[in-house]
Amino acid sequence: MIEVIGLSKQYGNILAVDNINAKIERGEFVFLVGPSGAGKSTLIKLLVCEERPTSGKIIVAERNIAKLLPSELPYYRRKVGVVFQDFKLLPQKTVYENVAFALEVCDATRAEIEDKVPKILDLVGMLKRRNNLPSELSGGERQRVSIARAMIHNPKILIADEPTGNLDPVNAWEIVDLLERVNNLGTTIIFATHNKSIVDRLKRRVILMKGGKIVSDRIKGGYAI
Repeated sequence: MIEVIGLSKQYGNILAVDNINAKIERGEFVFLVGPSGAGKSTLIKLLVCEERPTSGKIIVAERNIAKLLPSELPYYRRKVGVVFQDFKLLPQKTVYENVAFALEVCDATRAEIEDKVPKILDLVGMLKRRNNLPSELSGGERQRVSIARAMIHNPKILIADEPTGNLDPVNAWEIVDLLERVNNLGTTIIFATHNKSIVDRLKRRVILMKGGKIVSDRIKGGYAI
């Protein structure tokens, strides 16, 4: 489903991603790990087309997304959900409105919004908090809303960039469990993290980056930095 071929990204004299190759199959759950500066964040930006590669290809569903036209980017990004460490919720909007907004900007009808938003909030366990503002939620609840927003377009791929980084251990594991349930529904998950305990416990595929390169790609294994 996703394949990067000879992928590099250079900023001035810094080679943030250095000629990497990897393939992720449909429905996989993959951890992306490595120390700060390893190239994980740059790779994620390349996967969601926030950056263009200096060289190489990124094949998603048999298409090289590095060649997408600007007019094609909004459609592609609706097919790739992204969850961030800092939630990125709109503070003046309620839980329901934050998720609905992702549909409104795509010109969804009122009927579509009223049908889809409650269902996705129920999936993440936030339907009862639909009228609350982000300031009234715990960190774990905010991240659940973030996941709901990322999933509202039923994306085939969900990229989670340090989604547990700002959470206490209990809330962190609840988010991990939720992402596992999303994966079990068929969504491909790429989970970037520094949390070794999560990686070791789940025993999923682990791609380790250092210095812009992939130095290890292990199935069902932990990692050591």
